[in-house]
Amino acid sequence: MSLCRRLFISVFTVFLLLTALAAQAQMPGGTMKPTVVAVRVVEEEVGRQLQRVGRVQAVEKIELKTRVEGFLEKRLFEEGGRVKKGELLYLIERAPYRIMVDKRRAELTGAEASYINASAALKRTRELRKKGVASQASLDNAINEEVNAKVALMQARANMEEAELDLSYTEIRSPIDGQISMSNFSVGNLVKPDSGTLATVTSVDPIYVTLSVSERNLLEVRREGLHDEKKPFFARLQLSDGSIYDHAGEFDFLGTEVSQTTDTITVRATFPNPDGLLLPGQFVHVLVEEREKQKRLLIPQATVQQDRQGYFVLVITDDNQVQQRRIQIAGAQGTNYIVSSGLAREERIILEGLQKVRSGMEVNVVEQ
Repeated sequence: MSLCRRLFISVFTVFLLLTALAAQAQMPGGTMKPTVVAVRVVEEEVGRQLQRVGRVQAVEKIELKTRVEGFLEKRLFEEGGRVKKGELLYLIERAPYRIMVDKRRAELTGAEASYINASAALKRTRELRKKGVASQASLDNAINEEVNAKVALMQARANMEEAELDLSYTEIRSPIDGQISMSNFSVGNLVKPDSGTLATVTSVDPIYVTLSVSERNLLEVRREGLHDEKKPFFARLQLSDGSIYDHAGEFDFLGTEVSQTTDTITVRATFPNPDGLLLPGQFVHVLVEEREKQKRLLIPQATVQQDRQGYFVLVITDDNQVQQRRIQIAGAQGTNYIVSSGLAREERIILEGLQKVRSGMEVNVVEQ
């Protein structure tokens, strides 16, 4: 047999084979059956997961202000650095207030001496009155003098305490552990109680993260007890570089009302922040995770479509027919959705080729 004849027979055989395969792939009516990629619904032990955007907030934020007037003598901290509770941060000129303390101390000493003399005079007058030597008018006058001396002594003591308090206010100390901002005043500036904030101390560890959840999620959380001793949910953070924050957070606050504009409620979690990696005002992705895992149905998120009526998938029946199926989603797990109703284990659903098919069509299926 010649080479040309053998080549002709080979080409003709391939043509017949392709024709037969194409005929098998055709639907009744002569159109080609589309090919889709399908996956099966799997069942695994997983915990529900919800992802939301959250904002980092400081547990405490203290604005430092002066209670007395004077010139700043010293600034004793490094701007942007960590400070300890009770640490001395600013020193206001003390000389005028120390002088006032000395003055009030002298006044107090004089008031104490006057009161001692008035008390002694009253005692003597009472003894003389008993003997009939002193008149009632003299006794009344002595009582009045003793009362006036006692009032003067109380006033002197109050003035002394006020002077000592003002002197103590010349030392401005940090009320909390935290990180301090830039100073708004330089050494030598005159500061007063109405001068405004000298600097701000913000707590760093622990730290809050607040997020908003939908009313539907809120109902689930309330049913399962966010504030129970054995809390069913905890939180993790995904940082801007995609990494997961080392420390888990615990929910400690659930808002008291639903926003009328967004139908959401504010939830707060507390996270350890020993290295100061989280900063107030920072946006993070919050992963709300269920503590106890249960067997649940999982499907890839790419298989799910949504319209006004809710979520649905395209299911492939045993005879390779496409069927639209409404489903309920109970949360996310990585790139998968957790399905609470509408599907059964091992059912096939379309992953690729969704745009080529519609409900009721027959398809060729390639399982992934």
